[in-house]
Amino acid sequence: MAAPVNDFKRRLLAGEVQHGLWMSLGSPVAAEALSLVGFDWLLFDTEHAPVEVASLQPLLQAAAVGSAACVARPAWNDKVLIKRLLDIGAQTLLVPFVQTPEEAEAAVAATRYPPHGIRGVAGSTRASRFGTAADYLTTANDEVCLLVQIETGAALDRLEEIAAVPGVDGVFIGPSDLSASLGHLGNPGAEPMQKVLADAARRIAATGKAPGILATNATDAKRYREWGYRFVAAAVDTGLLMGAAKKVLSDVQN
Repeated sequence: MAAPVNDFKRRLLAGEVQHGLWMSLGSPVAAEALSLVGFDWLLFDTEHAPVEVASLQPLLQAAAVGSAACVARPAWNDKVLIKRLLDIGAQTLLVPFVQTPEEAEAAVAATRYPPHGIRGVAGSTRASRFGTAADYLTTANDEVCLLVQIETGAALDRLEEIAAVPGVDGVFIGPSDLSASLGHLGNPGAEPMQKVLADAARRIAATGKAPGILATNATDAKRYREWGYRFVAAAVDTGLLMGAAKKVLSDVQN
């Protein structure tokens, strides 16, 4: 049996636009159902969602039913967390709070087997189809897709240096944390922030790497796409649930 290939990475490097959905519910039922909707990718968050490594694997397994690629965000830029997420089958990682080129280099090393990195070698893991993919160790480095997240003004100042690190495939802007860092807490829609986000897309693209961003609605997602963002999360699952529930309640009461 052959090792899995990373279609998300192939499409990203080909310059295609891919629309995603941010997953925070931690529910395999939701993961399976939403994998069937038609999104290009689903992001499973272990940083701000109550999802640990052991509960992430069932989410990846459930989402494998559909056509959406799976992206996982580790809780931190930590070599042990990164190793564990890769071992359970995540091929694309979004590493949070990368502030410097050195931190980006550390993330790259954590995702690669020696001699190109420091990832530890395990045998019968989900990543290698429980040992049945004989070519896994020789193909894994090429199939990993590493996205790094820019979330502060300090990181934004070094954006080009971070993006230029070999092994970084995409740079993701986190509007909420970046807005907080730049003095617009809770207001990424502020005009100065919108200019920052538009400029960030241009700067990332100029390095040859793919720009990505999180939106919370289709209107923002379309605008980000027009600015040049190539992998865009169009909404958050909890936001969709709460919005739909509020609308039903309002419709019933009025």
